[in-house]
Amino acid sequence: MSLGARAAAPGRHRRGPRASGIPSVLGAGRAGCDSVRMHPDSSLPLVTPRLVLRRRVPGDAAVVRSLWETRDPRVPAHRRVDAEGHPSEAELAEAIGLEPVEPARGLLSVLTRHDGAVIGYCGLLTGGVPERPEAVEIAYELLESARGHGYATEAARAVLAWGEASGLRTVWATVRAWNEASLGVAARLGFERTGVIEADPEHGDSLLLRRG
Repeated sequence: MSLGARAAAPGRHRRGPRASGIPSVLGAGRAGCDSVRMHPDSSLPLVTPRLVLRRRVPGDAAVVRSLWETRDPRVPAHRRVDAEGHPSEAELAEAIGLEPVEPARGLLSVLTRHDGAVIGYCGLLTGGVPERPEAVEIAYELLESARGHGYATEAARAVLAWGEASGLRTVWATVRAWNEASLGVAARLGFERTGVIEADPEHGDSLLLRRG
């Protein structure tokens, strides 16, 4: 499952604070950051007991395309591959190559340490929280084969520690109400519901959560 697959497809308008409709969200309690090895300057890659997180590169496009192809049908159409096959792997590779590089911000590819395979992404983004343009939101999305092993929680903890090292204290998350698994992970990592709900009868309401 996933929660914040935010990067919009090349040439598409990115709408709303949702990332994938397979929400993805996760923050970690500060205690959970102890297992993350980080440089004093918060430089990448981030290394956890089972994962490595690094900046995304165009070569990761095949995995990202797979994520687009397998998203829950309740996810809005602009977050899924369309009838003409867009975004293509080439389009996604180009978009990834144009992603801005900012300190403690952006989407990071998540790799398993034992084999170096890319299994998804996790990161911190701005511009997705309603009426809070400067707010920082956590987003993640993993391949179906990588779900159910605690990788999302582990990656999110590393990303939250990365943000905290840069002075970030408050992180937001938007999760579809039907995504019970993501809501459970978010709760375990210290996110709390704010009571703000973005109604969407077609794709499912989005709940706004906050940590810190």
